[in-house]
Amino acid sequence: MKVVITGANSAVGRAILRRALRDGTAGLYVAAVRSSRADEQIRQRFGSFDNIVRVSLDDPASLDAAFRGASAVIHLAGVLIEQRGSTYEQANVESTRSVIKAAARNTVQKLILVSAIGADQNSRNRYYRTKAQAEELVRSSGLLYTIIRVPLLLGPGTAGAAALRRHVEGGRAKLIDGGRYCQQPLHVDDLASVAMIVATQLSVAVNATLEFVGPCSLSERELVERAARLLGRTIRITALPRALLSFALAIRERLGSGFSRDVLDVVTTETHVDPQPAARALGVELTGIDQMIRDSLIQDL
Repeated sequence: MKVVITGANSAVGRAILRRALRDGTAGLYVAAVRSSRADEQIRQRFGSFDNIVRVSLDDPASLDAAFRGASAVIHLAGVLIEQRGSTYEQANVESTRSVIKAAARNTVQKLILVSAIGADQNSRNRYYRTKAQAEELVRSSGLLYTIIRVPLLLGPGTAGAAALRRHVEGGRAKLIDGGRYCQQPLHVDDLASVAMIVATQLSVAVNATLEFVGPCSLSERELVERAARLLGRTIRITALPRALLSFALAIRERLGSGFSRDVLDVVTTETHVDPQPAARALGVELTGIDQMIRDSLIQDL
């Protein structure tokens, strides 16, 4: 069996590689990356993993070379914060379209797409809308598939972990509306486990869309305060008014890409999903919130 991971240098991709090296299954996986920098970073982090290929999502030949002989593809490529040359439409939709076409050409049996809780084709939010458009491409591809919708990710290497460390290390945290909105963070290693299960066991969660969230819902304020307590620190939290930030972002968006009102909507969206159906269906034990926080406060892996 051969499983290709696109976006392998992402936090989720690195979590898959860590687990595969621990489990002795690294030989099953091919890390597909788009830059020499990403290639070098994987080699530095995982010296014993050398099955790395360079691809361009705009180059069918490079995708064919990576996908040839693969049973499954775990597609991780995508963005939350747009950059010049990497819009939601390009990174979330067109990348998925290119991967589907390459998978079909090379008789890949199953495609695993990591999407987002809140994906909705009718959403006014472009991030959620393009995530849903990518999902629909996968569903109509004719391939076997599993779509995994996830919330805020915590754990080594995640953007959520970096933000949490910034909040607690200085002793002061400025949170949007005081951090009152609730989240259900998921450990990146739990997501890696599920992606590996559905990619290597082709009949598991076939043609399913899973909403895979962490075991508890808590506000960002509670999350930051809990992290400070685990470090034995006190923290002062002040509120950044959401309306004021949204107004400032509306002006800033005229100047180019970056943190936008769409991103603001995503990071302040409340999540209330029953975590048990997906966890039970896959036989996964979810990591507790305190361990999630501890793993987020260590150095990047």
